[in-house]
Amino acid sequence: MPHRIAQPEGWRRPRGYSNGMAARGEFLAIAGQIGWDGDENFVSDEFAAQFRQALSNVVAVVAAAGGRPEHLISLTLYVVDKQEYIAAIQEVGAAYRELIGKHFPAMALVEVSDLLEDRAKVEIQALAVLPDGAAS
Repeated sequence: MPHRIAQPEGWRRPRGYSNGMAARGEFLAIAGQIGWDGDENFVSDEFAAQFRQALSNVVAVVAAAGGRPEHLISLTLYVVDKQEYIAAIQEVGAAYRELIGKHFPAMALVEVSDLLEDRAKVEIQALAVLPDGAAS
């Protein structure tokens, strides 16, 4: 198993994330990914489409290092409008299940006043731990 969930005794189990993750292996830090493709072209100005692309970019970086989505241990989502995130939650959830599955790392969502790229509505920074030998 690439990770172990850290859940304090007596705490209600969170929905859609874990309170903590422990893992052994090679540490991979994934830079903040936004809703553009590999040529830095935005796929859309819609929140859900940008979220899907940003998460897909995270998965692509993990794969480039020899890992899989279940090796993610932490996701931090930066959004410029929390209400836009909430309004798109069904599409966000569908994209998450498609790209990550039923693996729920430690997560945080932070509303920010702006992101570096003017058209960006979401940025996802991640951490992964790859099992020893994953990049071989």
